[in-house]
Amino acid sequence: MSDEVKANEVASGEAQADEARTFAGYASQEEKAAAKKPPPGSRKRKKGLVIVNTGPGKGKSTAAFGLVLRAWGRGMRVCIIQFIKHANAHFGEHRAAKKLGIEMLAMGDGFTWIAGDLDESAARGRHGWALAQDKIASGDYDLIVLDEFTYALKYGWLDVREVVDWLAAHKPAMLHLVITGRDAPQELIDHADLVSRIEAVKHPLREQGIRGQAGIEY
Repeated sequence: MSDEVKANEVASGEAQADEARTFAGYASQEEKAAAKKPPPGSRKRKKGLVIVNTGPGKGKSTAAFGLVLRAWGRGMRVCIIQFIKHANAHFGEHRAAKKLGIEMLAMGDGFTWIAGDLDESAARGRHGWALAQDKIASGDYDLIVLDEFTYALKYGWLDVREVVDWLAAHKPAMLHLVITGRDAPQELIDHADLVSRIEAVKHPLREQGIRGQAGIEY
């Protein structure tokens, strides 16, 4: 066999090997894509989601309010219950809700970590949950936001397991429920359909000493 023939055979073999590797790579990608495809019929499936916005970064409530605006624009029945904001709060979101006719109920007594009476905060938190239970179970809403609700769980005002079990038993199938706040407990995360953790990468107060501004923070 001549050297030229041998060289051609070697080149052909290498080309076939490259083709085989390429094909195997494409096949692997296809298999991965197939594995990620939703189950048959799931594209048409709908359900009321439990959504949790948590983490140390700013924007958890803001994201929830944006979702409320989107739902309101679709003619959905929406309600917001705030567990920390004072009952007499008149921040930007409260003014907007009033103008738009969106039901927003502030049940707290301000920022609990500086409140003077933590027992009062706890009582307000439990009252807020009782109200939320009525709203959730009523079937009168398409989207409900429990703003800063995780603090009621974090501080032990409510039992996490009891809350999750109640939601599993009583939340209407098509009701979307959004829960915001830092330190969402693992039981709540496990129960949720969608969880977003917002991280604190930069903050104008921390890096520049710029305090909260109207229309941005409140």
